[in-house]
Amino acid sequence: MAGQIGNLFGEDEEPQRPSSGLEEPRPDAPLADRMRPRDLSEVVGPASLVGPDSFLARAIAEDRIPSLVFWGPPGSGKTTLARVVAARTKARFVGFSAVVSGVKEIRAVMEEARLARTRGKKTLLFVDEIHRFNRAQQDAFLPYVESGAIILVGATTENPSFELNGALLSRLRVIVVPPLTEEQVQAVLRRALEDPRGLGGRLAAEEEAIAWLARFADGDARRALTALENAALHTGQDGTLTAKLLTELFERKVLLYDKAGEEHFNLISALHKSLRDSDVDASLYWLARMLEAGEEPLYLARRLVRFASEDIGLADSEALKLAMAARDAVHFIGMPEGALALAQITVYMALAPKSNALYVAYGEAVTDVQARPNAPPPLHIRNAPTRLMKEVGYGAGYRYAHDEPEKTAGLRCLPEALGERDYYRPEGAGGEADLKQRAAAVRALRARLREQSGRRKP
Repeated sequence: MAGQIGNLFGEDEEPQRPSSGLEEPRPDAPLADRMRPRDLSEVVGPASLVGPDSFLARAIAEDRIPSLVFWGPPGSGKTTLARVVAARTKARFVGFSAVVSGVKEIRAVMEEARLARTRGKKTLLFVDEIHRFNRAQQDAFLPYVESGAIILVGATTENPSFELNGALLSRLRVIVVPPLTEEQVQAVLRRALEDPRGLGGRLAAEEEAIAWLARFADGDARRALTALENAALHTGQDGTLTAKLLTELFERKVLLYDKAGEEHFNLISALHKSLRDSDVDASLYWLARMLEAGEEPLYLARRLVRFASEDIGLADSEALKLAMAARDAVHFIGMPEGALALAQITVYMALAPKSNALYVAYGEAVTDVQARPNAPPPLHIRNAPTRLMKEVGYGAGYRYAHDEPEKTAGLRCLPEALGERDYYRPEGAGGEADLKQRAAAVRALRARLREQSGRRKP
């Protein structure tokens, strides 16, 4: 390795700068690659991210790129932004894959970067899917990032707060890359239809077809361009792309991606209302209808988890546990086997006792929060960690509920501006029958204790 490094950075030979991946793609490359922006001005996105006054634009213009990580969903432009940055900096570029590289490879590249630094040459290291590196691999970057031997540019679909070492994250600037809007995806598609790098005007597309593809892509430019390319192959040169044709080509994915489509919402509404009305047969039908149409099973699992709290609540507290278990089962075994887990929880919830008392209670609490967003808590239930806070009355009159014979001191815990509230009003269905009695008894007890406390104060 030492011999290789000596040759690579010999006195008489300037090291060859590795490719940034921004060279003109081959004519037979996928459409998404051919249409990858070559400059920040071609990148579709919010002005705060890619506009002329954005942080990235200024950093590129001044060739002062810090170590950073692009965080966003698939197809939002993270890798494109990293390549644009690499192409515009004077640093030597090294691309790295977190999928196939280990600590040994990292350290070899880092040592090359250190030697290049001694010759006054910076190294920009781009790591795609940086979240796939484990802690030890991430630690290998630290000394080189800190010393300035490398400019580390990463891309990740995962939250950096959870996936990157705190020490490494503190040395990176996080650039949040949002999913593209439907209008932005439409702009990407129109450019691909007309640009010589793309379809070069050889395919016409109705406006409804472009809008359909933009909805289908769900913010993912790569998905939109791949679908356009497949549709173009099917249509042939000089053809016209229509929404009807797209529906036929991708009909099993319409429910998954066409989130503005009426049929998608009609079916999920039918499932939810059949469950609410305890119609077990209709509930099973609508579940099967959506799954067979290609609906994402975890989407249905999420809706069933929501139903467990919204329409069953504490009338059957097992419903939420079982809904979560069904979600985990689908995630664990996948489809089509996971469909039975969804069918199981659907039948259970259709036949379970129903109550929306929890849903109503939370809604009323939210309404009060929105009406009085800054109502302060009463002084006696505030924490008093300092002398000053004690002197102004924080914690004064607080009584520890566990020291009281009734296990409640009857303290007023709501903001004074709200007075008293009875948000949770169970109707007595299923398991709420006991909760209804307990809630009434506890409220009466607390009111009596407050009244007694008020008589004692004078």
